[in-house]
Amino acid sequence: MKRVEAGNDPAAMTLLGELYARGYGIPYDPAKAAQWYERAAKAGSANAMFALGMMNLTGQGRAVDESAAQKWFEQSAKAGNPAAAYNLGLIYLQGRGVTQDFTKAATYFKQGADGGVADAQYALSVLLNAGNGVPVDKAAALKYLTAAAQQDHVTAEVELAIATFNGNGVPKDEAAGAALFRKAALAGNAIAQNRYARVLSVGRGAPQNKVAAAAWHMLAKAQGLGDPYLDGVVDSLSPEDRKKAEDVAHKWIALTPNAVQP
Repeated sequence: MKRVEAGNDPAAMTLLGELYARGYGIPYDPAKAAQWYERAAKAGSANAMFALGMMNLTGQGRAVDESAAQKWFEQSAKAGNPAAAYNLGLIYLQGRGVTQDFTKAATYFKQGADGGVADAQYALSVLLNAGNGVPVDKAAALKYLTAAAQQDHVTAEVELAIATFNGNGVPKDEAAGAALFRKAALAGNAIAQNRYARVLSVGRGAPQNKVAAAAWHMLAKAQGLGDPYLDGVVDSLSPEDRKKAEDVAHKWIALTPNAVQP
């Protein structure tokens, strides 16, 4: 605390701001959090600048102020914070308080992506694939999509799984694609649950298991993603096997993700 009061430790001041912002060990107080973040920002803390940007963007302890959020994100990104760069990318992508600019969005997404932010890697891969704000570059799009998937970005995992399973822009590998579908399905993604159910129903990329396929289909369907073909797989099961699938699906829904693995 002495280091904080002396005003010469940006990291300590940022940490104290975080404690007040989250109510960790001290009473929740966003006003005090902002005061400490501002002191830390003046001392050069990129993380404090980012935190102030988020407070203004979300309206934590104050009215939403997108202009102020942009200002803090710009300072933080300039100081090397990749998460701030990603948020700036979103601002320009969505045109929130600024003129929509895909080129600026791509520039900031690249800064965030190269800094290891999975959301930025995925966002940049989408722009590169479509040629929005940047020239089309399928190889670079795949590189960033893969990087995001390797950080457990679920949407990236699903898109990479589809590409890998079908051989779209990458060597076809049904087993690797099925494994990615399963990983994303375990994270609760309905599309992955549906695709993995189809994989299991026919035994392509993974051993055929119609009971497990039915269970995954039931989970996807519970999230609103129906599939007449998989309805037919369920209907083809014996009453005993259908009950097994229903039991697995019900346990999954009742418990936390990954508690039950069809």
